[in-house]
Amino acid sequence: MSDSAARRVPIEPQSVDAPLTSSAVLLTLVLGSAPGAVDTVRGVLGDLDDIVKNVAFRDLHASLACTVGIGGDAWDAVARAPRPRELHPFRAVRGAAHTAPSTPGDLLLHIRADRRDLCFELERQLLDRFGDAVRVVDETVGFRYFDARDLLGFVDGTANPVGPALPAATIIGDEDPAATGGSYLVVQKYVHDLSAWKGLTTEQQEAVIGRTKSDNIELDDAAAPDQKSHKTLSTIVDDAGVEHDILRDNMPFGSPGQAEFGTYFIGYTRELWVIERMLERMFIGDPPGAHDRLLDVSTALTGGVYFVPPSEVLAGLGD
Repeated sequence: MSDSAARRVPIEPQSVDAPLTSSAVLLTLVLGSAPGAVDTVRGVLGDLDDIVKNVAFRDLHASLACTVGIGGDAWDAVARAPRPRELHPFRAVRGAAHTAPSTPGDLLLHIRADRRDLCFELERQLLDRFGDAVRVVDETVGFRYFDARDLLGFVDGTANPVGPALPAATIIGDEDPAATGGSYLVVQKYVHDLSAWKGLTTEQQEAVIGRTKSDNIELDDAAAPDQKSHKTLSTIVDDAGVEHDILRDNMPFGSPGQAEFGTYFIGYTRELWVIERMLERMFIGDPPGAHDRLLDVSTALTGGVYFVPPSEVLAGLGD
């Protein structure tokens, strides 16, 4: 399909593989207590495709997309459908030195585009439609930083699957009939102590991440078993020797005036246990006690698990 033909219509709803864009909004919502709140939410989610199209047609080349995830505590009320097998609220991970907290969230809206104004307009229209049926508990505006680097200066998302491996890693198949065509979504908001990070030499930073800083070449871990890099700890290989991929759509965020510098972790996966094991290895350590040294300068503020239903399920919520 030519580029011009592909741009005749907006990106399909609930596309977890939507392009990496220059701007994103991560909006975490909880259900309100107003009468009819759940019905209002169901109606808005059922109309999401049309709402996105109304904004996306202003510039089809801007790749506007919106992915909605529904949390475990809200699933029964909002979806009124069998629960996906692995769906549950985020489980806090407490290591000896660092904790991955679990924080409230019934809905997660991942809005992305190559124009900040389109993200703004779609968020505005959606919140207008939701009204007092929801309450915003976190709003994070992300941006692409140089050549897809995080604010620590390293390229992020290098290990993402491509080609046929992408849907195989993110889209649930017939193994769970209640979830077929959907995806699990895990999000965490991290803030960085850049002063402490800059106090390390480039070689020390590279040993923590597991890649070279300038040209993103993968490095071997140090010989000591308690010196595993972030790259190694976040790579999940099962007992049969099979590596399990996830899709990372991480976005930097921050405000120099407020001395806030962070990374919003966005992980889509076919198997929720993969990300959960990754977090256990990072926060508890492998072996236990040898945590991911990246956490010494990066603090997790939030944690949420959501299920991203396929577009036809989402569209049916308003019926």
